[in-house]
Amino acid sequence: MLHNVQKFHGFTLHDLSLFQIIIGALLGLCLTQALADDSVNENNQGNDGGNSHQNVNINNQDHIANINSYNGWKGWAAVWDYSKELFTTRLFNKRACIVAKMNKDAFPSLEKLSKFKDQKVRVKGTPPPPFLRFSITKTRVRNVAQFGRSIGNLCKGVPTYYAQQDQGEHFSLLFESQGCADAGILGLFGIYLCGNISGC
Repeated sequence: MLHNVQKFHGFTLHDLSLFQIIIGALLGLCLTQALADDSVNENNQGNDGGNSHQNVNINNQDHIANINSYNGWKGWAAVWDYSKELFTTRLFNKRACIVAKMNKDAFPSLEKLSKFKDQKVRVKGTPPPPFLRFSITKTRVRNVAQFGRSIGNLCKGVPTYYAQQDQGEHFSLLFESQGCADAGILGLFGIYLCGNISGC
């Protein structure tokens, strides 16, 4: 029985379809690598002799950085959403989330976060990294889903409060005594969330 096989320049339709599938798979692989997350790990020896460890995962496609700080009961998790210009931190010891407007001029860019993985831990005697201080308000967020899936998932099931950036100069050494939580990236950028959270 003869089969009717069309040929184009020596290739059958079956060969051409297979070639298109291979090209599509290669393009998909390249695109996946271009949009892949960057992962930054940072270890630091604390002033009290304890160790803290942070992990930063960057989603270049959605313009989001997910940060986890593993420091026992003082640990926290955060989402920096550059597309919405918001950052959110879940403080485990407070059992609460804090949402604030991101100052994009002051926050390190996603590109800088990616490059930070090649940077060494800050050498003793060098100036501390830049920082911002935020005051936690008494205003609770009623619907965290309004901020998108990443922030909504982080803060689901816990009280969530707004915070506002403080203006002026502050001395970072006083922050802990003022009840502030350090929620920045070790050696790169400091964020201090200050104030009492009602109900916690």
